[in-house]
Amino acid sequence: MPQLETPQVAPQAVSFWQAFLFWLKLGLISFGGPAGQISIMHQELVERRRWISERRFLHALNYCMLLPGPEAQQLATYIGWLMHKTRGGIAAGVLFVLPSLFILIALSWAYIIFGNQPLVAGLFYGIKPAVTAIVLQAAHRIGSRALKNNMLWTIAAASFVAIFVLKLPFPVIVAAAALAGYVGGRMAPEQFSMGGGHGKVDVSFGPALIDDDTPRPEHARFSWAGFIKIAMAGLLLWLIPMGLLLTSYGWDRTFTQMAWFFSKAALLTFGGAYAVLPYVYQGAVDHYGWLMPVQMIDGLALGETTPGPLIMVVAFVGFIGGYSKGLFGPDSLFWAGAAAATLVTWFTFLPSFIFILAGGPMVEATHNDLKFTAPLTAITAAVVGVILNLALFFGYHVLWPKGFAGAFDWLSALIALAAAVALFRYKISVIHVIAVCALLGLVLKSLPFWR
Repeated sequence: MPQLETPQVAPQAVSFWQAFLFWLKLGLISFGGPAGQISIMHQELVERRRWISERRFLHALNYCMLLPGPEAQQLATYIGWLMHKTRGGIAAGVLFVLPSLFILIALSWAYIIFGNQPLVAGLFYGIKPAVTAIVLQAAHRIGSRALKNNMLWTIAAASFVAIFVLKLPFPVIVAAAALAGYVGGRMAPEQFSMGGGHGKVDVSFGPALIDDDTPRPEHARFSWAGFIKIAMAGLLLWLIPMGLLLTSYGWDRTFTQMAWFFSKAALLTFGGAYAVLPYVYQGAVDHYGWLMPVQMIDGLALGETTPGPLIMVVAFVGFIGGYSKGLFGPDSLFWAGAAAATLVTWFTFLPSFIFILAGGPMVEATHNDLKFTAPLTAITAAVVGVILNLALFFGYHVLWPKGFAGAFDWLSALIALAAAVALFRYKISVIHVIAVCALLGLVLKSLPFWR
């Protein structure tokens, strides 16, 4: 085990408003998709601030990986809830999404008004290779923490083959990994102990506010009364707006159909946004006609290059649909788009809060119980393979924009390489790497040979 100088005293207690400011900052800097966002949270909460220990962080992450929905946003909600009860979880989860919603509403409006300008094309040209490097770095960071023995490496490799070669759905990979962890936890428990084969993490960052042996607070103790209370509140928060839409617009109108469609999509997001994007594309473009295919692709690019969960591309879909359909009349196109974007965001993210606030106490009761942690440890290992597949997905579309039959984009490759060196070698922050690469792409696109 590396001998590192680590603090010997836990940090001082963090107030709700101190945490509130951090969650707001996180919502503004959470670039790089779920892998990059989880990496940022680990650096800030485990390594730098020591609000939560490595083991407790990974246990919460394992649970969030198991759920449908954006795992990084759910992880923030979980840690906020663990620190400051329900209001802490709501603040962390909402602030993770809210800046992205406002930014995407503004960018969607600018997209419609100004169209495809050379400035935007140049910025995106530099950002996409950077995102490829960010995802690859995050796969390395999570893998270095989660893959502590040959068994977990094997699970990660098998998950990569399953999704990259066999094209198996992510829920199938999760189920197989959980089964492997359940069986392996009984047959070879030392291989599935949280943190590796010996049940320890390789690096200690010092005592944490929520440490491995910190007793569960009262609000994190499971009770059926608390579970039913949260579940009923969540059901009402879905039923009331849905009922208002039905009575105000009817079932077949756009707002109501958006609410219903994205409620279903929220329950299909196993494995993050990329698992559900084909479903969103099919419904929003082919079935409902809320936007055109090229607009969906542009929306995905915006989602990749703005802070917040990648599934926030649904806000772009909602805005374009509300705007193009003129739901509030020709004089209120912006407000129709903004209302639709807010509506779909509400119905997409509501289940995530319910899963965390209702299920968190049950998860906290299992963080030292191997029969529960072994399947979740195996799932984390499997997710490393899935994230690597995502990095290759980005790399293919960035380096061969017209497919393997087309030309290799060597300038994008150089930008990706430079971003990787900055992230891996010099530990430069994600936000700075994205900013520099965006400017680099803008400069390259303005050179004479691009014209």
